Amino acid sequence: MAIRILVTGGTFDKEHDPISESLIFHETHLPEILERSRSLLDVKVRTVMLVDSLEITVGDQEIITKACQDSKEDQIVITHGTSNMEKTARFLGERIKDKTIILTGAMVPYVFLNSDALFNIGAALAFVQTLPHGVYITMNGKIFNWDNVTKNTKLGLFERVG
Repeated sequence: MAIRILVTGGTFDKEHDPISESLIFHETHLPEILERSRSLLDVKVRTVMLVDSLEITVGDQEIITKACQDSKEDQIVITHGTSNMEKTARFLGERIKDKTIILTGAMVPYVFLNSDALFNIGAALAFVQTLPHGVYITMNGKIFNWDNVTKNTKLGLFERVG
């Protein structure tokens, strides 16, 4: 069965707008990322939303949850902003038990030099195929359970709680 990738936004898909001089969303870069990575996996990409995770709401989390529940695939990767990724992971982890769901993102947008997007999506695609049902976060090659992860904003990385 295919792997479902749900795009929700975050730094992963941001790009620089020279007019406003800010980072904006135009469209997802996932098809280009998968092609550039030479992925041979059967994946189905769906853009659910393009939202900065600082602005994600409970309503957005409900939409993401419904997209996961409605997916016929039981292996799901979600691209998500890192600012509130652990909150969405917790929201999903408390509600979905019959699928393997991996949330990932990027600290540097895909379109910028030295982005971690390619590495993180590769890790997410590998983990979603090998881990049992549950909700996880992967960043920088590490994997975390939904109920034991936090973003260390001083160091700019994810780590286990406690």
